[in-house]
Amino acid sequence: MMQTTDNTKTHADLPQHELLAERSFWHSLDAKDWLFAALIPLIAAFVQYTLPHRMDVYEVVILWSSVICTVGLGWFFKPMRWFVPLSLALAYGGVSLYAGNFGNSDKFLLRYFLSSQSAIMWQCAMIFAALFAYACGSLLAAHKKSQTNTLLGMGTAFGWISALAGFTGLLVRWHESYLLLGDAGHIPVSNLYEVFILFLVISALMYWYYETRFTVQRLGVFVYTLMAGIVCFVLWYSLARNAQQIQPLIPALQSWWMKIHVPANFIGYGAFCMAAMLGVAQLMVIRSTEKGKASRLPDSAAIEEIMYKAIAVGFLFFTIATILGALWAKAAWGGYWSWDPKEVWALVVWLNYATWLHLRLVVGWRGKILAWWAIIGLFITAFAFVGVNMFLSGLHSYGEL
Repeated sequence: MMQTTDNTKTHADLPQHELLAERSFWHSLDAKDWLFAALIPLIAAFVQYTLPHRMDVYEVVILWSSVICTVGLGWFFKPMRWFVPLSLALAYGGVSLYAGNFGNSDKFLLRYFLSSQSAIMWQCAMIFAALFAYACGSLLAAHKKSQTNTLLGMGTAFGWISALAGFTGLLVRWHESYLLLGDAGHIPVSNLYEVFILFLVISALMYWYYETRFTVQRLGVFVYTLMAGIVCFVLWYSLARNAQQIQPLIPALQSWWMKIHVPANFIGYGAFCMAAMLGVAQLMVIRSTEKGKASRLPDSAAIEEIMYKAIAVGFLFFTIATILGALWAKAAWGGYWSWDPKEVWALVVWLNYATWLHLRLVVGWRGKILAWWAIIGLFITAFAFVGVNMFLSGLHSYGEL
């Protein structure tokens, strides 16, 4: 009989805590999880074989990789089990109403609810509604010395609806691009207008997770203040530059790399910006504590823990996006790195948050200095994304305002 060598561990040889973790995860999955895991591949197969244009091998790989990620996300964060199917169903309803003709956009449901523009306007309206509800709910909770109330719950609900409307709008806009441009249709992440809508969706979903995980509804007013500012920019950008109009991709963006580089980048941006607003909240708590006053907000350590987790997630995805960007640059321009201003500032952003994580995890820094660092990081990130396009020129100058 063959014996197991010292370098090979059988399932029975695993440490008890690893076995318990493995069993607890699989035992935590219920019928709804497995139904979700079966539904998403079916939807993907339907999309692949009913699209009016033929998907190339890269798009097929991206589609089925997205299936795996979506199922994992739904298992990790249970509300996504209904968020994803509902947004896909709404988007399919909008696509069906078009019936292959953009001229059908005057139909009632498309005009007011399911076209990309109407859905995105609902997203913008719900962000302001969420901000108002969070602000009023926080004041009421502080007055009554309670952690939650109906207004805070309404803020959460409005935030969910904003993410749902925004994601639906992006999916429908993707279809609209093919109706208007034919084979030149493209994923809606090609200009500032589209990526800011994606940013708002990602930020809302990320905050939704942390709010649910840590029960910190009072922090919603900080996160949605930033999001409301982004909405104001989007509205101005639409009115001043007609950015909402769907345009053909310039040659530099005609690549399947864009489909994975940009979303990964904006998970990082969304996390960094949310961390900055949490830094503002933490400074307010620290200031109240130093003055011997009770704070209306969660404990400083709890806020910093959420801020740390957000930056860690953002750093991971920003690193992935940077690597993908280098591979894209190699394919497009023949080199992985050219010290273009956009690349340099992406490196600055990466080093900024790498240092933040090092100081917290290795050096052991806590408190006010990390909060200020996260806030300053917002301005560094904003300049890397928008400022470079406005004030500097280079290979990425196609993204200018």
